[in-house]
Amino acid sequence: MPVVFSTALIFACAAIAEIAGCFAFWIWLRQGKSPLWLIPGVASLMLFAYLLTLVPSDYAGRAYAAYGGIYIVASLFWLWLAEGQQPDRWDLTGGTLAIIAAGIILFAPRSP
Repeated sequence: MPVVFSTALIFACAAIAEIAGCFAFWIWLRQGKSPLWLIPGVASLMLFAYLLTLVPSDYAGRAYAAYGGIYIVASLFWLWLAEGQQPDRWDLTGGTLAIIAAGIILFAPRSP
């Protein structure tokens, strides 16, 4: 599998894990649900951290910066699919710019 696609898959899985983990805390704190929501929440956040270590980058900061763009788009999908709020044109424009920026950060040719 080409590195661009495997990296995109890792980032997508990491985004799902991070959003699910944070959402578990949101449900507990903001909606007064059971603290048992923290168990899958913590597990999801641990999976998220592990997945980011699989990104083919020599520097963690660069991988995290590029992931930020993927996280933005994944959050917009969460907004739409899990919360029932369709992203508007400004959400979609910002998400597109975030993906472009993530690609530049992660895949631009670097000088040795």
